[in-house]
Amino acid sequence: MRANRRPVMPFLALLALLLCLPLQAQAKTPTELTWYGHAAFRIKTPGGKVLLIDPWIGNPSNKRAKEDLAALKQVDLILITHGHFDHVGDAVEIARKTGARLVATFDLGNALAQYAGYPKEQMGFDTLGNFGGELTLLDGEVKVAFIPAVHSSTVTAPGGQDAHYAGNPGGFLISVRNGPTIYHTGDTDLFADMALVPRFHQVDVMLLSIGDHFTMGPERAAEAVRLVKPRVAIPMHYGTFPVLTGTPEAFAKALGGRHNGLRVMQVGQTLRF
Repeated sequence: MRANRRPVMPFLALLALLLCLPLQAQAKTPTELTWYGHAAFRIKTPGGKVLLIDPWIGNPSNKRAKEDLAALKQVDLILITHGHFDHVGDAVEIARKTGARLVATFDLGNALAQYAGYPKEQMGFDTLGNFGGELTLLDGEVKVAFIPAVHSSTVTAPGGQDAHYAGNPGGFLISVRNGPTIYHTGDTDLFADMALVPRFHQVDVMLLSIGDHFTMGPERAAEAVRLVKPRVAIPMHYGTFPVLTGTPEAFAKALGGRHNGLRVMQVGQTLRF
């Protein structure tokens, strides 16, 4: 009996190792974060899912906009923080091309379908929510929590002049399985309740507006970093228009050297976490 059992143990050990290999490989695959300029980002998860946030790919800062749009053959989710044109951007074109589902508040989703032409069948109870709620999406690959923002939100039809109500503006807290938790602030001013975010989720990467005029500027953005305490802080929404006068240099100065996780991305650059 003992002689017959001995070959079984090495086989079982080998089988267990082989079963673990896919999980280990996925755990070692980084999450990719690409900046297209302004507030537009692409996230690719370790499992290969693709998310776009505020996809104004054709913004003036992106000199490779045409090529970048053509390269977006797979997009699983499009997340939009609020209805302004510089955040809705190319969402409708990309959605029609890829079938991407919309992640937004119910009010914004309805406005985008009614006035901007976003395919209504590509949104629903699974992807639309509201502040305080969290969605589990893509078979658990990501979780998206809705975070308030201090700003405004309207949708204008293509070629139109009238602005239509689009609910309250917001930001997103995106938790990636086997990856980082990313807080995209949207277009917001500093507000004290930002300090509540890390009580529920440790933020690994914070994408925050620093441009001033329409959002918080460098000094208020630096205070937002102190409230949220992210491991990495990445400035966005600056320099696209002349009125957005905030700069990464001013942001770094406002941080006062007390945050060594500051990363200033170049348009088109990809970071891996």
